[in-house]
Amino acid sequence: MSNGDGASPARSGRSVGPSGVTGAPSGAWADDESRVPENVVRQALRAEFHRARERRAGQPVRVLDVGGGSGSWAVPMAAAGCTVTVVDTSPDALAALRGRAVRAGVTDRVRAVHGDVHTLADAVVPGGADLVLGHGLLEVVDELSTAVVQLAAAAVPGGAVSILVAGRHAAALAQAHAGRLAQARTVLADPAGRWGDADPLQRRLDVGGLRGLLESVAGLSVELVQGDGLLHGWLPASVVEADPAGTGELETLMAGVPELLALAARLHVLARRPAP
Repeated sequence: MSNGDGASPARSGRSVGPSGVTGAPSGAWADDESRVPENVVRQALRAEFHRARERRAGQPVRVLDVGGGSGSWAVPMAAAGCTVTVVDTSPDALAALRGRAVRAGVTDRVRAVHGDVHTLADAVVPGGADLVLGHGLLEVVDELSTAVVQLAAAAVPGGAVSILVAGRHAAALAQAHAGRLAQARTVLADPAGRWGDADPLQRRLDVGGLRGLLESVAGLSVELVQGDGLLHGWLPASVVEADPAGTGELETLMAGVPELLALAARLHVLARRPAP
């Protein structure tokens, strides 16, 4: 279940940018080990982090990262003052997480739990997280419906669930762009959005399918749908390297345009568990 740092490009994007949160360490939410620049996912999570702090009257925000691997999301969040629980099936990933937390000086705010999303209630207290992360997770789980129900149940009423998942349409375009036309057709025709038996992912999702899953199956209210990796997968590296700030600004502007979501390597959704 690990969505750790060895993921493919369709499952990457696991660091967080600067916070400016009062009392947070300088550079919090900027993982010094990876030095990944700001992107739209980190912007959305930082905004949710502020909302959660307000709801908790300044108390530490409780984050649950399911399939969090070696902690590329968890450790920067802990550095920003969150308490983070990472649930993963990989003992090696959890060992790497502990080492990363030691190096960052946040061992008191990071907890590693060996477990699986399908039995999440056995690993953590249901309804105990202000923010639940399921990044790079839904494309690899066995039971999709069970997974989203478990993620939703782990959030407090009024809490948020952040999903980052490989996009079906971008995968088809990428295969076609690489000259693999048969695989592109297969991605579009296959119910799971896979390009063949050797595909490392169990599935890819589109916006309609992901929204319906979170709303109808998990009972969440979708508040944000955006694309991640809109430009980096398509622009030449030389263009990105020549103007990273301009590329990032353009990607931010494009991320929420519905007509452009098909180009995004990953779909990011922020959904909320209804408050009573």
